[in-house]
Amino acid sequence: MRIRIVGAGAMGRGIAQWAAAAGHTVELCDVRAEAVADAVAFVRSMLERAVAKGRMAAADAEAAVGRLVALDDPWAAGPDVDLVIEAVREDLATKAEVFGRLERALPASAVFATNTSSLSVTRIAAELEDPTRLAGLHFFNPVPLMRIVEVVPGAATRPEIPPLLTSLVEGCGHRAVTVADTPGFLVNHAGRGLVTEALALLEEGVAAPADLDRIARDVLGLRMGPFELMDLTGLDVTAAVIDSIWEGFRHEDRLRPSFLTPNRVVAGLHGRKTGQGWYGYGPEATGPAPEPAVAGDADRPVHVFAPDPAREADAAALREALAAAGAAVERGERPSDDAVVLVPVWGTSVAPAVAAHGLPAARTFGVDPLPAAGRRRVLAVTPAADGAAGRDARAVLARAADGGEPFAVSVVRDTAGSVAQRLLASIVSVAASIAERALAAPADIDVAVTTGLGYPVGPLAWGDRIGAARMLELHRALHATTGDPRHRPTRWVAERAALGLALTDPGMSPADVLGAR
Repeated sequence: MRIRIVGAGAMGRGIAQWAAAAGHTVELCDVRAEAVADAVAFVRSMLERAVAKGRMAAADAEAAVGRLVALDDPWAAGPDVDLVIEAVREDLATKAEVFGRLERALPASAVFATNTSSLSVTRIAAELEDPTRLAGLHFFNPVPLMRIVEVVPGAATRPEIPPLLTSLVEGCGHRAVTVADTPGFLVNHAGRGLVTEALALLEEGVAAPADLDRIARDVLGLRMGPFELMDLTGLDVTAAVIDSIWEGFRHEDRLRPSFLTPNRVVAGLHGRKTGQGWYGYGPEATGPAPEPAVAGDADRPVHVFAPDPAREADAAALREALAAAGAAVERGERPSDDAVVLVPVWGTSVAPAVAAHGLPAARTFGVDPLPAAGRRRVLAVTPAADGAAGRDARAVLARAADGGEPFAVSVVRDTAGSVAQRLLASIVSVAASIAERALAAPADIDVAVTTGLGYPVGPLAWGDRIGAARMLELHRALHATTGDPRHRPTRWVAERAALGLALTDPGMSPADVLGAR
């Protein structure tokens, strides 16, 4: 295939490297001739680096460079061009002008693809005389390493074009996912679950960014916490994506932005690229403050209290874990006068349990029963708690069995569902709403998120690990406890919990029934 790439910036040169290495002839062009020369030199250097690291044969690298054609004129005639991929700046008028000029220069058989990450594919196509020839082909940076591409048909795109683009992508070694032309497409939309909920937790004063990041990494198993991720991406970029998706979905509560971001953006606290974001960067930056050492009495008696029968299994598991670590676990129905009381919470806060069951407010704390990916537990503190009792509870939770590595214990403000549950519930809920709207297939949602965002497991498969019924219980409890519509259960989760289906199961649709006749 002969592919013309218009735009020789970071994305254009990455796409050029990817396509040329896969055996395609690539015409690389830009309105700035020097950008094309720089891009060709960059691609050559990347291929040479691959050879040096043993990932590519020298002859294959040289052949790939030989397939790069530097064009002085982006609008040059190209009777043999099969596909054009546009990778210019994110501006509708600019993209419309590019495709308008290409439409006059290239044959009608050439397929057009836009690498837009935030604009409507349908709106771009509408500027063409023939809008049926254009679709979205959204790559992620760096293109050769981010092995996922979103194929986005516009409202008028010819039906044969998405399969053609999917075949091209997968023939070049990447995974293609077909996504509806909606704000944020798939990966950026699905990624809102983590960052919007993390910002909501920060708004509520539940914990500081470093503590929220530690919980995200050590309990949920994410490679980066949400605030680290925002600093890497750039808060200016993250905030713009959050706002555009929220506005595009007509102010859907599940996607609600935070009031914290606008002032930080205006102040230039964008993250790594400005030297200061949620964290500081550069030679003089000290990084997040270390966690305070565990200083309480690990031998203080502990009573694990189940606030209702549904939490008894969580309570029993915590009792056994603490007993195996040598903690003085009480077995009676009521706590002694000296014991610290630990209450497993699932979508609720600790304070109502204190009031409903007459628990000692100064000595009662919440514990997240969510199985941790690492060695970290989370202790939730109410305003009525005693500081010394809290330190002792933290010391008890830090105990490990058989002389193993002690647990790190994060201390957070009491809130519905604690931190990890809130983050996971939002991740699953946003993905379920994407599936519910049929914006992408469940399998594509999971593979796009794991590949594009680096999550340890896809959000729907993650929900299945917990179980559809338990996820529904979590969503309902968060919604009831907070009254916030952002936690409203999705139909996707509610139906599958009722019918005994997995969240990853696409299920039967009316179209399936009609097609079977």
